[in-house]
Amino acid sequence: MQANDIFTRLRQFDAYPKTLEDFRIKTFAGATVTFISGLLMFILFVSEFNYYLTKDVNAELFVDTSRGQKLKINVDIIFPKLSCAFLSIDAMDISGEQQIDVDHNMFKKRLDLEGNPIDEEAEKQNLGDKSHEFVNAIKDPLDPKRCESCYGAESSDQKCCNTCEDVREAYRRKGWAFSDVSGITQCLREGWSDKIKVQQNEGCEVYGYLEVNKVAGNFHFAPGKSFQQQHVHVHDLQAFPGQKFNLTHKIRHLSFGKDYPGIVNPLDKTDTIAEQSSVMFQYFVKIVPTTYVKINGNVLATNQYSVTKHSKIVSRGLGESGLPGVFMMYELSPMMVKYTEKQRSFMHFLTSVCAIVGGIFTVAGLIDSMIYHSARAIQKKIDLGKAS
Repeated sequence: MQANDIFTRLRQFDAYPKTLEDFRIKTFAGATVTFISGLLMFILFVSEFNYYLTKDVNAELFVDTSRGQKLKINVDIIFPKLSCAFLSIDAMDISGEQQIDVDHNMFKKRLDLEGNPIDEEAEKQNLGDKSHEFVNAIKDPLDPKRCESCYGAESSDQKCCNTCEDVREAYRRKGWAFSDVSGITQCLREGWSDKIKVQQNEGCEVYGYLEVNKVAGNFHFAPGKSFQQQHVHVHDLQAFPGQKFNLTHKIRHLSFGKDYPGIVNPLDKTDTIAEQSSVMFQYFVKIVPTTYVKINGNVLATNQYSVTKHSKIVSRGLGESGLPGVFMMYELSPMMVKYTEKQRSFMHFLTSVCAIVGGIFTVAGLIDSMIYHSARAIQKKIDLGKAS
């Protein structure tokens, strides 16, 4: 008896009293509202579930205290109207370190004017010196132990110049211009001048990566072999007399470090058209060191950047001083951004699901009740003959 009394008293707290099945009225409008509300519940549930499966990324900002790191620059750029035979790439920074005529970890691919590759495979080469691409036209066997002249450019570590490239390198170290090849036997033998003429109507794709000190600096793509002359960085353009350089370029990819989820590289897939020849394009890049911590604890140290652009004409007698080419001037921000991945809260997901189900159920009940009672009121007026 006492147990029955307890159950009877507990029934009084039932917030969901039930009605007999005989007293329930099912309508077509009610079925329509039920179907639509069920569909909305399902769509919102799937949306909320997909949101729950994504990672929550929190951003923090603090002072960059890292030291002694290298900066990796990933490059993929196309010059559709400038031959690979003319291009060189150099990198230098404010610490005084210079990489002249970079040839490691950089690749080039010759293109025709339609942008199609000429070679089947890209060759790893010295970008500022394309003479070793040239077809050797050697008619007489050469002594492998020979020591040919450097034409006055011999040095203690280079006393022999057996190829046209060796002569150009010796000239570069001396800071001499390499202009007239008519008297240089090695270049005549290798057909250097003829090959330059053949490649004039070609394009070039340059891709790979550079490793530089993590300090402000620049790297650039420019025609002519580069060298240092009295502490001044110089590009020798006398080897290409009368040549007009079209610096139209397409930056397919430029990044400073590895990519992380959601990164945006503002220069990716950008096209720049040079309206005139011999234009100097300057990109001023602000690099922000970035750390990305994945949900499994792996830490990725990389960088993101912003950029502004400037261009000017540097043709002789017509424009400002400078060198035609594409220059990337970069500096690093003293602040670092840290992104941390976190799993979204299951309790938050559960709360959202309950809110979706409860909210739609309540609103659907109100709509169904409004439709039902409105329909009954109209039907009563019709029955009484008062409907107009």
